[in-house]
Amino acid sequence: MGSGATKGSVEDQISRALTRWEKEYLGRGSILVKTDILRNMVIVTLKGVLTPAEHKLAQTHEGLLSVKKIRSDLIESGRHELERIVKEITGEDVVSFHTDVSTRTGERIMIFVLGDNLEKKLLDGEKL
Repeated sequence: MGSGATKGSVEDQISRALTRWEKEYLGRGSILVKTDILRNMVIVTLKGVLTPAEHKLAQTHEGLLSVKKIRSDLIESGRHELERIVKEITGEDVVSFHTDVSTRTGERIMIFVLGDNLEKKLLDGEKL
């Protein structure tokens, strides 16, 4: 990424790259992906991640736990690739990764905590 990178352009690149990853790795993508860079965090909201069958299964407590566990295991198995994608786009090391899925809304949140304040670098016009 060159010196002309803006916060919005980096957020868009991450959203597009994670959508590609979902389609290649999970076999289907989200309906909507939105990325926000806040200080040293990359916060990704993915809407429409659950299948109709998963929504149905999540109507019971046992099913809800099962859907959360399976989805968590799937994301965890691709975690290194996700971290590589974020590092490649931002130039920052990923220090930690957190994620959860809402079985009520079908929305997943991913938070990548970076080694440095990416938002400040982008707003200051630093080269990535």
